[in-house]
Amino acid sequence: MYRDRLWTMRQYAGFGTAEESNARYKFLLSQGITGLSVAFDLPTQMGMDSDHRLAAGEVGRTGVAIDSLADMQTLFEGIPLSEVSTSMTINSTAAILLCLYVLVADSQGADRKKLSGTVQNDILKEYIARGTYIYPPRPAMRIITDLFAWAGSELPEWNTISISGYHIREAGSTATQEVAFTLANAIAYIEAAIQAGLEVDSFAPRLSFFFNAHNDFFEEIAKFRAARRLYACLMRERFGAKLDRSLMLRFHAQTGGSTLTAQQPEVNVVRVALQAMAAVLGGTQSLHTNGQDEALSLPSEKSAAIALRTQQVIAYESGVTREPDPLGGSEYVERLTDEIEKGAREYIREIDARGGTLRAIESGFVQNEIQTAAYRYQKAVEEGRQIVVGVNKFRSEEAEPPKPFRVDPELERRQIERLRRVRAARSADGVAAARGRLEQAARGTENLLPRILECCRAQVTVGEISDTLRTVFGEHRESF
Repeated sequence: MYRDRLWTMRQYAGFGTAEESNARYKFLLSQGITGLSVAFDLPTQMGMDSDHRLAAGEVGRTGVAIDSLADMQTLFEGIPLSEVSTSMTINSTAAILLCLYVLVADSQGADRKKLSGTVQNDILKEYIARGTYIYPPRPAMRIITDLFAWAGSELPEWNTISISGYHIREAGSTATQEVAFTLANAIAYIEAAIQAGLEVDSFAPRLSFFFNAHNDFFEEIAKFRAARRLYACLMRERFGAKLDRSLMLRFHAQTGGSTLTAQQPEVNVVRVALQAMAAVLGGTQSLHTNGQDEALSLPSEKSAAIALRTQQVIAYESGVTREPDPLGGSEYVERLTDEIEKGAREYIREIDARGGTLRAIESGFVQNEIQTAAYRYQKAVEEGRQIVVGVNKFRSEEAEPPKPFRVDPELERRQIERLRRVRAARSADGVAAARGRLEQAARGTENLLPRILECCRAQVTVGEISDTLRTVFGEHRESF
């Protein structure tokens, strides 16, 4: 599985406008990057256009703002999508952003069958840990399985979901909980796809995962090993998967944002290097390393470059990529692997006993487990039982705090102006017709992706498409 590991160096192009992110993409490609990763701003993630009243002050802050096909065309202008792999960090509006991407690829003459990349598309962890959901869980799951089915024929090389433990860990879970709740979510997605009429081996090879890399070096290596082993067993024994690729837990790893400290931020370079090395030794297929200043702000260009160089030193100088599982057989690592797998299995049995992942989320069980673990960790830090260098031990007086990076607020005004020009130039009748057909499909059982694609082609905005689905599905509100 890992003998021919492809090193895909991913780095977020960032924030602000599509033009700015496009410039960063081109720079990264010039640095030997073989894959790109794009994060979207909060309004885009929440299905709101940049001129929505709740979007004020958030446009372009946590990622690039995408309101329409015109923005996506600008984002990838001059970048041949047939030659790069693109990972998109998007969930509630994943189907919309994927359709926009496909239309850009079409305009370049790219073969859809050969497009490669990943769309995160993991809504369950949003209810558990992150909060950028729109619709209630069950209709949200329908959109995901519709995407599975559509991409199966249209985008056979595309990873249709990246089931994320990263955000679960960032919310305060333990390593064992990260494995357990991530795989419990995977079970829910696989069950939903099978119930929708899909054969497990028709979509399982395109499932991918996204894990965190924290500071406990050997525990993290064992965590990745336990996750791979447990997933293969679940796929074979629980779902009857036959293909070898259906058993493979292919995953991207990102170093732990919650481990970074605002105090002595230069020390974060050491933390990131250790975490990245643990991810590699644990078998990650691709890697994102955080910038040293991300506890303070979005990363500066300099800190992003250091983070990239950290990956490149590991990949090309350390020699650790020569063996797929170099610590396999170590008594300590094998014992840790067994312990994490056992603990994860116990959690999955508990979730099954509660009626499955959706019910465990709706009742607040999973969220409460994570919150309890986060409280215990924070209490240990405050009582000095858990050492955090520069925070509760080995402190130093910093002569001058580092200057955080700030996004120019003018970007928001320019983005809104672009959005208004798009609305003014498009066909109002075409927009209304496309939205009407999408609403009709949502009220029935038709696959939603072709209708979303039609809307995107008609320059219906991300917010308008989301509002059309809100009309049918409603919005989620926590009830516990």
